[in-house]
Amino acid sequence: MRGQKGIEIREAHFPERAPIDAYGNGGFRFAGMSHKGSLLCLPSGIYGWDVATPDDLTVDNFSNLFSEADEIEILLVGSGIDLLPIKSDLRSKLRKAQISADPMATGAAVRTYNVLVAEGRAVAAAFLAV
Repeated sequence: MRGQKGIEIREAHFPERAPIDAYGNGGFRFAGMSHKGSLLCLPSGIYGWDVATPDDLTVDNFSNLFSEADEIEILLVGSGIDLLPIKSDLRSKLRKAQISADPMATGAAVRTYNVLVAEGRAVAAAFLAV
């Protein structure tokens, strides 16, 4: 059929900051919506993030974060069920961008993120779904 478009698939994105209302069962709830999978929360909004395991926490998977580095002072990294250290190459690049990175389990990262967002702090977060 001419002139008709099919379904347009877009990157999952909520265009502002919002607290995370719930997490678990492989996803998150925020702003009255639910999302299956991991999230990257940046000053420009909340993005669905194609990262599933701690091994995926690489410099390449944080390119969107580095494009907004001037607006970020703190990065919370929710690494799933357990606290895992940030890989040295990623930590080095974050340091060069003057971003303090704090790894923690996803639950603790969500709670900390919500407090910092409520305070209006320059925070970003990377949450692995649990």
